[in-house]
Amino acid sequence: MTKTSSNWDGAQMLVKSLEKEGVECMFGIPGGATIPIFDALVTTGTKIKFVLTRHEQAATHMADGYARATGKPAVVLVTSGPGATNTVTGILTAHMDSVPMIVLSGQAAAHMLGKDAFQEADIYGMTMPIIKHSYLIHDTNHIPRIVREAYHIATTGRPGPVLIDVPKNVSVAPFAGDPEAAMDLPGYDPTPAAPDPRLIQAIAGALQKARKPLLLLGHGAIIADACAAIRALAEKLHAPVTNTLLGKGSFPETHPLSLGMLGMHGTAYANKAMVEADLILNFGSRFDDRILGIPARFGRDAVKIHVDIDPAEIGKMIQPDIACVGDARMVAEALLKAVGKGDTADWLKRINAYKKEFPLHYRRTGGLKMQHVIEELFTLTGGKAIVATDVGQHQMWTAQYWKVDQRNNWLSSGGAGTMGFGLPAAIGAQFGRPKDLVISFSGDGGFQMTMADLATACNHKLPIKAIVLNNSYLGMVRQWQELFYDDRKSGVDLLGNPDFAKFAESYGALGLRIKRAADVRKVLTRALEYDKGPCVVDVHVHKEQNVFPMVPAGKALEDMIIEPRPRRGRPPARKK
Repeated sequence: MTKTSSNWDGAQMLVKSLEKEGVECMFGIPGGATIPIFDALVTTGTKIKFVLTRHEQAATHMADGYARATGKPAVVLVTSGPGATNTVTGILTAHMDSVPMIVLSGQAAAHMLGKDAFQEADIYGMTMPIIKHSYLIHDTNHIPRIVREAYHIATTGRPGPVLIDVPKNVSVAPFAGDPEAAMDLPGYDPTPAAPDPRLIQAIAGALQKARKPLLLLGHGAIIADACAAIRALAEKLHAPVTNTLLGKGSFPETHPLSLGMLGMHGTAYANKAMVEADLILNFGSRFDDRILGIPARFGRDAVKIHVDIDPAEIGKMIQPDIACVGDARMVAEALLKAVGKGDTADWLKRINAYKKEFPLHYRRTGGLKMQHVIEELFTLTGGKAIVATDVGQHQMWTAQYWKVDQRNNWLSSGGAGTMGFGLPAAIGAQFGRPKDLVISFSGDGGFQMTMADLATACNHKLPIKAIVLNNSYLGMVRQWQELFYDDRKSGVDLLGNPDFAKFAESYGALGLRIKRAADVRKVLTRALEYDKGPCVVDVHVHKEQNVFPMVPAGKALEDMIIEPRPRRGRPPARKK
């Protein structure tokens, strides 16, 4: 029976407060400390959709995928103790990539805290370094204010996960407070200020002087919805654009000015452009170690301009010549009015020559290649899909060969590099955008970390396409062992892998497999046509192929290896 607000308890007030903030979806697993909250999902008659998952880590990745695909936060609801600690990997993943999320964890009764009660864990303390803000609720009457603050904090400024730890006595106690209680956040004002006109003029002046400008776009450009303004700016300046792994979709990668991804496994022409540029305008990238190589040698001859909403990122890795703390869209729109057309004809001619000389390529002989599968699926879909990836070789090849033209269509764990992310992120994205095609790419190692949640996809008949690029290795580690440790393989051979197609069938999904290059198009077409639920495609690929280009760890971008080094009996590799 649905209660009225006059006799709600804490759990019911919690659910209704989340609903009022616009929360649409909740992922998790119940337990003793959260039974009152799960009961409230029934008694309040809430419209929030609860999705029962098979593991709490997968629940956080689903909420993460939902948020990245929709731009709106989802909620994770887990019990105390191991239920809460199982979310830590997902919280770290969201924190590193600035993804809004609210994690509700049940907790032992307040009077038992610190006494080693059953399933007690200090999740507040454990997650403090990897969370944007944390709450441990002591008073039931504070629930509406805390929920309002949590949602506001998670979604404003630089987004991130927020934890609300709810002792069981708080959730069962009667609510007698104000459901409309206002936020109380002294000192937190994330409203971006209008760009300083003098700073805009300084940046515009530097851009007009540049003859080899390069725009670098990170995840912040997507979060700020700056894509249209930045595209217009790039086209006006005639400036080439490169993006980070998480910046895919901030600028259409099919655009003639796009260089694709830069960095450790970026395109050769993006890295060469970065080395030669005389100006680097960075929107929303934190200059992470995967794109810098050696920081002291990064853009040595370039004027470096850094635009970021988080002042903590300015100067953390690279000291810019011009720093602009602000919203990427507002800054791009202001610059668009302040600059004239760029004089970059010679620069673009040089870059186009690099594109022709150093294209992404692979040989279709000698076994089925991951790139072949990715490229074929891109062709079949026209690139019109939300793509989620796991972490490893397949992630880098997908980043290279799947060109993203729209924001929020690329879901990948960047900062944390979380294996097991791909499948649950795809599930979350499909809940958020049920009419869109969702594809996950996983290696056989990462897929097995969260594959039990294929059951979640099957239960809800989600038509996701899970592509398992199966080389029976932890491929990226094996690649490093081959290249830098005299091919001494240790701990990378995935002996005992299951038949992933049969595994899918055991859950009620469609299971397909590809073993020959000749079957790729036919099998992928069948997968795309299947709409009765999830489909898993087990693709048996070449076991020991390596990802190139590659910038070895500790080396500069100009030390990039463009192609494999020659082995005995092979022709010499193309020189850089």
